[in-house]
Amino acid sequence: MSAASDSPGAERGGRVAEPEPAGHGMPKVPPPRPGTGVRTEHHEVSARRIADRVLSCPDVAGLSRGPFGVVATYLPGGLVPGVAVRDDAVEIDIVARYGRPLPEVADLVRDAIGDLAGGRRVDVTIADVVIDDGGKKG
Repeated sequence: MSAASDSPGAERGGRVAEPEPAGHGMPKVPPPRPGTGVRTEHHEVSARRIADRVLSCPDVAGLSRGPFGVVATYLPGGLVPGVAVRDDAVEIDIVARYGRPLPEVADLVRDAIGDLAGGRRVDVTIADVVIDDGGKKG
């Protein structure tokens, strides 16, 4: 059994945030300046765990890198899209499922990752809303 299958995202439909490889298809964005991003191993684990926890929320369809592709935690060999761990805040960009009022979705995401934020403010941006028909064709 892989470590990915032990994560909360794997329990609900197998959606687990994997870092995207750097390079092809990635925006040409410089890594965070000192003091604006986090690169330590501890925060690498936290960004991935935060992404997994966010994706385990039933009203979250996915993570978004934001309108300019910059909401991410940069790691050696890749990044965690949709989660930016900064010194004073955790920024999360999501794609929500249609149904629940959006302020409630944002609050549920904040509650889901509260213990992983390390006392930082949690900013949730809803980048898009999708209608999820559960795979049914109408």
